[in-house]
Amino acid sequence: MSQTLLESTALESTGRLHVSDDVPALLVRIDEITPLLKSQADENEELGRLTDTAVQALHNSGVFRLGIPRELGGYEASPRQVIEVIEKLSCADASTGWAVMALQMITGTTAAYQGKDATDELFANGGYHLMAGQGTRMGQAKKVDGGYLLTGSWSFASGLPHASHIHTAAVVLETGQPLVFTLPKEQATIVDNWDVMGLKASGSIDYSCEDLFVPESYTYDVTTKESVYGGALYRMGLANMSGINHAGWALGVGRRMLDEMKALAQKKSGAPGASVDTDQFAAEYAKAEATLRSARAFVFEVWRDNEATLDSDELLSAEQETLTRLALNNATWSAHEVCMTVYKWAATAALRHGDLQRFFRDMHAGTQHMTSGPVVLQACGRMLSGLAKDAEWVFFSLAEEAPAEKASATEAGK
Repeated sequence: MSQTLLESTALESTGRLHVSDDVPALLVRIDEITPLLKSQADENEELGRLTDTAVQALHNSGVFRLGIPRELGGYEASPRQVIEVIEKLSCADASTGWAVMALQMITGTTAAYQGKDATDELFANGGYHLMAGQGTRMGQAKKVDGGYLLTGSWSFASGLPHASHIHTAAVVLETGQPLVFTLPKEQATIVDNWDVMGLKASGSIDYSCEDLFVPESYTYDVTTKESVYGGALYRMGLANMSGINHAGWALGVGRRMLDEMKALAQKKSGAPGASVDTDQFAAEYAKAEATLRSARAFVFEVWRDNEATLDSDELLSAEQETLTRLALNNATWSAHEVCMTVYKWAATAALRHGDLQRFFRDMHAGTQHMTSGPVVLQACGRMLSGLAKDAEWVFFSLAEEAPAEKASATEAGK
């Protein structure tokens, strides 16, 4: 990409939220490779990662450019566009959707937030390096001349088998500042230990390092909402980026399970004693359809409002960030509710090896992610009920004054 084009694109990408013209064609390409992605599902699980065939098809589709800033050759897709893409991939195969959402999000946010020198090297000439890792369990970093010495062990690095670099979080011992570090994968110790019930092909393995030097340019603050590259999209910060992707994943998995049940019901209908011919099945299927569609509508309502805020050159409010987390939590557990309805009516078909069994296992694995856990939901409730006044979200936690501190402050003001 020429310097003139880079400068022109940089001017265009600031201010208003970019809605990518590349995404409609990307969605068509994903439709085209969906049969291939479905055909790889069994082998994916045996390998504990995506097959080379599947990964190459994904690269060819352009999906890994989804979250990369435009100046660097990416699509810089809007939040609702990202949700649609991840939803479609996850409907094709849950592990594929999970691995892609992690890889594209981490790659894109690294390109946006880390130091310019590092990004210019890793994303030179419109290319990219895939990055995977973990940002919720902190390691430790010691400040040294020109950078940091990084030590820690991390889990759940989804998509790491397909990445060339690791993105990982640690707290700087001297300052207490939480930073994200980027490093070549070969510099870490990789632990291939992903032995799980669901999302078996997501390759969410462990890694560690000890006193590993990382140059300062290859870092950024975990909580930053200021990007070096890219426009309004990146003002939402890393935690909200995660919420977009996980919501798309849950909606895609829920849709696939309903579609599978629909096909199964039509196959079973008319057989002697077929449970799918009962009024109860029809009512519960309708309820499951309404549950998923309602969750999807809530997600898109929240992100429509968020996009308007970002487009007006503002940061998301504490209430908007709360609703973002609540919409994700609701999407995940709504999809889980759909999953349980399908499992009930699919009967023994869901017990046997096949798509229904795999999606059942994958859905239950997805509910275990911290973003859909009870602590986040409880914090959302405190904020929305008015019991956490003046609180704000710091990464995945709600920071608020403790009751004792509030009482002391009140006493002091008398």
